[in-house]
Amino acid sequence: MDTVQNKELEMGVENIKKYDKKYNMHSWSAQKTLDPLVITKAEGIYFWDSNGNRYMDMSSQLVNANIGHGNKKVIDAIKTQAEKMPFMGPAYAVDVRAKLAAKVIEKAPDNMGKVFFTLGGADANENAIKIAKMYTGRFKIFSRYRSYHGASFGAANLSGEPRRYTCEPGIPGFVKFFDPYVYRENIKFESEEKASEFYLGKLREQLIYEGTDSIAAIVIETITGSNGVIIPPKGYLQGIRKLCDEFGIVMVCDEVMAGWGRTGEWFACDNWNVKPDIITFAKGITCGYVPLGGVLVDKKIAEYFDNNVLMCGLTYNAHPLACAAGCATLEVYEEENLIENSKNMGIVLGQYLEKIKEKHSSIGDVRYIGLFSAIELVKDRKTKEPLVPYGKDPNGVMPKIIAMLRKKGFSTYSHESCIMVAPPLIITKEELEEAMNILDEVMYSIDEYVEKLKK
Repeated sequence: MDTVQNKELEMGVENIKKYDKKYNMHSWSAQKTLDPLVITKAEGIYFWDSNGNRYMDMSSQLVNANIGHGNKKVIDAIKTQAEKMPFMGPAYAVDVRAKLAAKVIEKAPDNMGKVFFTLGGADANENAIKIAKMYTGRFKIFSRYRSYHGASFGAANLSGEPRRYTCEPGIPGFVKFFDPYVYRENIKFESEEKASEFYLGKLREQLIYEGTDSIAAIVIETITGSNGVIIPPKGYLQGIRKLCDEFGIVMVCDEVMAGWGRTGEWFACDNWNVKPDIITFAKGITCGYVPLGGVLVDKKIAEYFDNNVLMCGLTYNAHPLACAAGCATLEVYEEENLIENSKNMGIVLGQYLEKIKEKHSSIGDVRYIGLFSAIELVKDRKTKEPLVPYGKDPNGVMPKIIAMLRKKGFSTYSHESCIMVAPPLIITKEELEEAMNILDEVMYSIDEYVEKLKK
């Protein structure tokens, strides 16, 4: 960029959008029609655009800003580390690197032995695949259709939803199965346990047909995230654990979204007292202040690599700035009682969502656990026909709905026919009430919009 362009940017926000659109490529978007907001400030659960409009961050950006924006403790930790030692290669022992690893193991299920730090969630899942294959000597990886594990090549093959299509034809050995989406199942189960029994039975049959001695891992989002916050029915996760034990398969839980207090527990699997062999995480470990992810491994897997080479690594793994941010972030969770707040405010959020669902015909289902929730929109409650066809939204229906919410100061995102509601864990009851009132108000306009679509 030449000097003239630099001077133009210094003149004010009017040129930011111009140069953003000219030089930046935005993810998951056709570039020509983009009209990005220019954001100038963020603090707590709020952020502001260049026109002074305030938005409640009701998706924690991409379900990662758990401690909110502008936390001084984390910012100061990054500054201190930058002045002390901004970078040191992953082969060396560094104080914040060692401290964070110990803190992560302390918060994890008690079977976990070590952690391998990555840059984010996608490469955490990439490395989990590699670790499971090295540990078992097997090559097949099971994962679910309604899943998203990242956009890098291996993580995209692990994913089941349409964002994987650009990475096909895929890598040999990846096998998909269906998750327990009870709301959309044609079978009427008499209980959650019966639903789990059905889905687990089908999975067991598929494992046998694929050859259990070739299967390295079953990888699941503990709670399906962007694909609708699909919460496993009672007994399901325990059943996955039993199948893995029966056939010597590594159980991998992707907690990139669901980990670090999002569900009211340190890790989502804690809600069911299930201990996976591997847990992947990112997002809430630093809440986006610096990129960081990780792979937690069971003690027996950690011991395996005492005498076997761990063939994993990137230049910026376990980056000191990120580790410093992670240490401070975990302290914020504890000092501000955010895990408890997530659980308590999650109860309030669930109550609000149920009331809103009763009032609005375009809502088919609401699902929630802690401060992790989704609203599923339908054309018809009886038929449960989704508002937009799976993998398709040619008329931009969902973006228009998200725009309605944003115009009133409620910022979030959608995926398929679901609206995400996952505010920062610092949210207060008063702030949550304000947000839910906005949601309720806008839902009347959404109801009218859906009715017009049906005609």
